[in-house]
Amino acid sequence: MADDIHVREAASNDIGALVSLMKEFYAEANFELDEQKASQSFMSLFRDPNYGSAWIVSIGEKPIGHAVLTIRFTMEHGGVSGYVDDLFVVKEFRRHGAAHAMLMELEKECGKRNCRALIVEVGQDNTAALKTYEKLGMRLINDGRVLYRKPLP
Repeated sequence: MADDIHVREAASNDIGALVSLMKEFYAEANFELDEQKASQSFMSLFRDPNYGSAWIVSIGEKPIGHAVLTIRFTMEHGGVSGYVDDLFVVKEFRRHGAAHAMLMELEKECGKRNCRALIVEVGQDNTAALKTYEKLGMRLINDGRVLYRKPLP
């Protein structure tokens, strides 16, 4: 099946497919997706490539997953870093190389942008994803950090 997998950078005409995939991704985690907000977020991403990029993975013409890479400057790395903001593959197409193929594209994009690191947030119980990230040379950050968040208007 890996030969049938095709990854391409997404564009504004892909927003419908991206939001549909994102809705399925969120549903798996029991989160409700605000589809309008998701569409607007993708539109902002496509309007200003400095924010990052999105990719779609397909088998033939059928989208089976997506990934979003966002970019930010970090003092820790002394330059820009890439963040895998979303990475999702439809359940029946997992473990066939789709996530790996998308991550390879994200890594290439980070190289083009001179990123100093590629970072992903993942649930500690998502063993399949953890193994995929480790196969790509990513290592667990276990330095005692705790994330806090405050939504701003």
